[in-house]
Amino acid sequence: MPRPRDRILANLETIYREAYDRAKSAGDERRMLDLDAAYQREQLLLEVLLDVRDALTAPPHAANVDPLAAIETIRRVTKLR
Repeated sequence: MPRPRDRILANLETIYREAYDRAKSAGDERRMLDLDAAYQREQLLLEVLLDVRDALTAPPHAANVDPLAAIETIRRVTKLR
């Protein structure tokens, strides 16, 4: 059974929050900005991957996902990198 979406996203937030707090304590504003941008990017990519996972593991009758549209979405998101 895959890990729940909320748990995965919470783990990501915890990792970035700890690093952000360390940068804040050190007064490193540049690092804080970099971490904020990286967190947003990673969160977006992770949510897309979780959507793909959910689509692939959904029962056939519940999968109302157009495979070509899903591939196009993945292609667009990966171009952001």
